Amino acid sequence: MIAESSAAPTQAPERGDCDVVLIGGGPAGSTTATLLAQQGIRVAVLEKDRHPRFHIGESLLPANLALLDRLGVGEQVRAIGMEKWGAEFVSPWHARKTQTYAFAEAWNRTMPMAYHVRRSEFDHILLRNAAANGALVVEGCTVKDVRFHEAGRGAVILAEHDDGTRSSWNARYVVDASGRDTFLGGRLKAKHRNPRHNSAAMFAHFTGARRLQGKAEGHITIFWFDHGWFWFIPLADGTTSIGAVAWPYYFKTRETSLEQFFADTIARSPELSERLAGATRVTPVQATGNYSYACDRTHGPGYLLVGDAYAFIDPVFSSGVMLAMQGAVFAAEALAACLRDPAAEARAMKAYDRALRRGPREFSWFIYRINHPSMRDLFMGPRNVLRVKEALLSVLAGDIFGDTPIWTSVRLLKGIFYLDALRHLRRSLRARTLRKKQVDPQTLPGSVTG
Repeated sequence: MIAESSAAPTQAPERGDCDVVLIGGGPAGSTTATLLAQQGIRVAVLEKDRHPRFHIGESLLPANLALLDRLGVGEQVRAIGMEKWGAEFVSPWHARKTQTYAFAEAWNRTMPMAYHVRRSEFDHILLRNAAANGALVVEGCTVKDVRFHEAGRGAVILAEHDDGTRSSWNARYVVDASGRDTFLGGRLKAKHRNPRHNSAAMFAHFTGARRLQGKAEGHITIFWFDHGWFWFIPLADGTTSIGAVAWPYYFKTRETSLEQFFADTIARSPELSERLAGATRVTPVQATGNYSYACDRTHGPGYLLVGDAYAFIDPVFSSGVMLAMQGAVFAAEALAACLRDPAAEARAMKAYDRALRRGPREFSWFIYRINHPSMRDLFMGPRNVLRVKEALLSVLAGDIFGDTPIWTSVRLLKGIFYLDALRHLRRSLRARTLRKKQVDPQTLPGSVTG
């Protein structure tokens, strides 16, 4: 059950004036709205769906928890969450098939665990919390157009409600938190396919999947297979989220229904198949392509991009929600500074740009190489030379924005990777050739969802 707050979404007026309009009420939009409203800033959140609604991306990171407590929803999230104390990697190519990591062994021992959550419940909690803190939340409201005034002096936002009525909003700033819809990024032609990574995904929920035992029951498991990797995310109600992330060329081989293709793909992993023996799929199989992209800007005159509306790479390290919410913290700080002192806008936006780009940059180095043989060797045979394992765990925990001094060890870890790649040069060259073919846009399927 979803923990309801006493605040409900407010019916939108036909015309509205506010300081900030947020397009989208997911984690990025709700977090930004809450932090601004807590400072007395007039905020409206325009959300096209009505919550609760389904969304993929159920696994949080330990770094999320402090943000949830700051927003005042920590206890509500704990009530719906599955405890996640670590991660398991399973490889068919190594003598030791499994390797487990515990977040408690990271550099910073104060973030030992996280949660898996149903995003329908989690996002609903965050959106209700924004309303409870004074933000105007309007659901069933699709933004149709944004018309910026000259010299970035605000904008008019035009929206249509699911009952057919229309409304317009005057705002000093617009925040695009529309997620993978990338509302402004698409209209400003700022969104570009990631030239270094290109993947697609298919996923569904199952009951009866075999989990690990005891405290490890909530571990997220990553299963590698020939064409990519699977996620295995246990949820608190006994359901398990299963997804396959693969290169688009693999999806082009599909000649059956999506459901059968998903089942056949799972069969490519004996280890995952064993965990799902006797399990029942309880949701339709869904798929999404063109997974990796980024916008060429984080802000512009009168607007900011935050969360997936700015960039998305790959879900392998469950970084999406954490980066969206941490980006929202940066966005709220920048907007509050601009609204207090318009003369500070250039400085505040420069700081926002630098902070927002950092997260995707730090995670992307590992994501781009997750299927490289040398990276698999590092994950399956970790050593803590000069604390490199602790630094890796800190990255996996999302501890990349604080003061934890991991970066020298992270650089050393990267050096170990490059030395191993050189030591196995022939293998690395084969992997590089295959990767170039995999990320070639000509391999994109016409559709992975049919």
